[in-house]
Amino acid sequence: MSNNSEAHFLDWVRDAHAMEKQAEKMLEKMASRLEHYPDLKLRIEQHIVETREHQTLVQSVIDRYSTSQSVLKDIAGKISAFGQSIGGVMVEDEVVKGAISGNVFEHLEIASYTSLIAAAQHLNDHGSADIFSRIREQEIAMADWTLTHLPDVTEQYLIRSATPGVEAKK
Repeated sequence: MSNNSEAHFLDWVRDAHAMEKQAEKMLEKMASRLEHYPDLKLRIEQHIVETREHQTLVQSVIDRYSTSQSVLKDIAGKISAFGQSIGGVMVEDEVVKGAISGNVFEHLEIASYTSLIAAAQHLNDHGSADIFSRIREQEIAMADWTLTHLPDVTEQYLIRSATPGVEAKK
């Protein structure tokens, strides 16, 4: 195991922690704004719980290596999540664009954890590989759910937006 490989791995683990913080903020903001899409809101709220668990699990890897998470990356993630959540408020089709963006973000997480699994295996860190595999499975489940339900969200939005006096965007 080279020190360079471990340094890259730890940098990516810190990135994953910042990514989970960003995910939590984005999900919380979206859930708080949803009023007319109860199935979507419920699934997002369930994933918020999973996301908080992911943060704890990723932090356990950081702690095991006795390194600190990147405060700057966490702050950058929070700023980015805030900007994305504010951007969604301005669009008429907020719920549809939010659902699409959520699916894209889940795939980013899946790819990140896939890379982390490979890096952990390279370092013979089977404990971390197991943690990242478990997280990735939950991200895959959420990505599958969002993709499966995107047609329903879109249809609900179109029906609501075609009905006079009915709010559709959230």
